[in-house]
Amino acid sequence: MTIELNETHDPARRSWLDSANVQGADFPIQNLPFGVFTTGSGGARGGVALGDRIVDLAALAQSGALTDAALEAAHAASGDTLAPLLACAPPAVSALRGELSELFREGGAGDRTLLEGMLVPIADATLEMPLKPTAFTDFCTSIEHIRRMAGGGPLKPGPLALPVAYNGRASSVRGSGTPVVRPCGQFTVAPGGDDYRFGPEPMLDFELEFGAWLRAGTELGVPIDVAQAETLLFGCCLVNDWSARGIQFFESMLGPHLGKSFLTTISPWIVTMDALAPFRIAARGRGDAEPPVPAYLLDDTDRALGGINIELAAELTSASGASATIAETNLAELFWTLAQMVAHQASNGAPLEAGDLIATGTVSGAADKARACLAEISLRGGEEIVLSDGSTRRMLEDGDTLALRGRAVADGYVPIGFGPCTGTIQPARFQ
Repeated sequence: MTIELNETHDPARRSWLDSANVQGADFPIQNLPFGVFTTGSGGARGGVALGDRIVDLAALAQSGALTDAALEAAHAASGDTLAPLLACAPPAVSALRGELSELFREGGAGDRTLLEGMLVPIADATLEMPLKPTAFTDFCTSIEHIRRMAGGGPLKPGPLALPVAYNGRASSVRGSGTPVVRPCGQFTVAPGGDDYRFGPEPMLDFELEFGAWLRAGTELGVPIDVAQAETLLFGCCLVNDWSARGIQFFESMLGPHLGKSFLTTISPWIVTMDALAPFRIAARGRGDAEPPVPAYLLDDTDRALGGINIELAAELTSASGASATIAETNLAELFWTLAQMVAHQASNGAPLEAGDLIATGTVSGAADKARACLAEISLRGGEEIVLSDGSTRRMLEDGDTLALRGRAVADGYVPIGFGPCTGTIQPARFQ
């Protein structure tokens, strides 16, 4: 497991595209995330975000501006899915990122007149799913989230000993902006009671999560260690695993099912692990009362650099436009690293596949402001959310829009973002 920095991470590097140099921009030249987009003049195709533009990779691949391995990766990323790009050899993907950085940097080797014709305004494009996940696993790796959801009682040993998870519904993973139709299901009239009914979910919630796409798979019956798991990570996105709490609480004898499977929203851009290299930090330490990391999930480099310093936030906006930032947290507070999640997923011999999507579960931290779902904030005697017009919420109402944002930060480096991850609640639809 190695994490290397190179000239693409140089904080002094600037692009000749002015919008990529704006302070606070999600997509400076140090980022260069991959996605899929459509325009009125063409079908779905791969692109790279830079400032307020998309680099059309199909056009770039045909231009003669790329060489060798970078050209191979660009061709793989030119279609209506990024699945072929994830299957490319890692050096080819890194080469493409390097040549893009050189072509679009200020004073670089790129022919600006040629390259400007390959830039599509993000505002004029529709961002599509980067690829259809082959499988979706939702972990639960925030000890603070687990403690709050348990009501402050003693924890069972499982979450402290392993990254717990369930297999989610890959078919309902959708891109940012997909409407959130309030699901119908069975729930108790009073939480904990035995009077139940079928109807629209009364306690619709969000979960601020983080996701990772896998670039390769494993063989049936063959586990992997944490260092090998790290090499399978292609890149990351934001995840909102919407939660129907009433349905979930009533059905959860075996675990989440219909209360979680109705929709999972992801941000459309995949920020590569290459781009995230400057933001790697030590994994969360273990307290005296917490068990040590089990041997099969222990790796010295992962303990030193398995965390990622990513600031995460959730903003709620009502149909009338009133809003409030309702959660601010950091990926670094998770109890388990991404590589540990992947290694654990394969530890029983279950095969992983290229294009698998894993999510961290709710990324809650110790501070009150780091409660990353409404269940933590408002249930069990918690407080109401107060919006800018004085209106309040305990759970999401029809017409509400929930937006997640993420920003990787490190002293001395240019911050990079992940783009939109939003959804607006629509009324339930009855059969």
